[in-house]
Amino acid sequence: MVGDGDDGAARAPMVWALAVREATDGLPFAEVIVEVGPRLHGELLENVVDSGFLLAAGDPPDTTAVVEVRGPLLARLVLVGGRQIWEPASPVVASPGWLAAAEERQEVAVIVVPPGTWPPGLMSLPPQERIDAFTRSLEEAREDGQALHGAARLDVGPVED
Repeated sequence: MVGDGDDGAARAPMVWALAVREATDGLPFAEVIVEVGPRLHGELLENVVDSGFLLAAGDPPDTTAVVEVRGPLLARLVLVGGRQIWEPASPVVASPGWLAAAEERQEVAVIVVPPGTWPPGLMSLPPQERIDAFTRSLEEAREDGQALHGAARLDVGPVED
């Protein structure tokens, strides 16, 4: 979910996933994959387009987005020049490998997928089947032109209380 307060954020069901992908230049890159519920999907799409995201094909374009990490936690995705903030409702813990990839490049690839991209029952599958099922679903969203992506600047700050 995203925050709901005086900071310009709103509430909606969201799913966040972190992944590390190999790149053609040898340096792996960190990914954040975001799915928001149907009620605010249009608003999230508007925010990412206004931040410079494009259809997920090829390399992600540079954007004005920022991914904030505090300690090992993904804290928020900041869009539209800081005017829109999307935050996880529960902790999203980044692995040491994800953090290393993000810090090496000082950016994160953010992929926004449409509602329903996460396959039903995904979390009940064994780990490798879960990865395979999610990868297939993500590729289908890309092939159907329903996923947007962009490169967001990494902001690693102090752990918040």
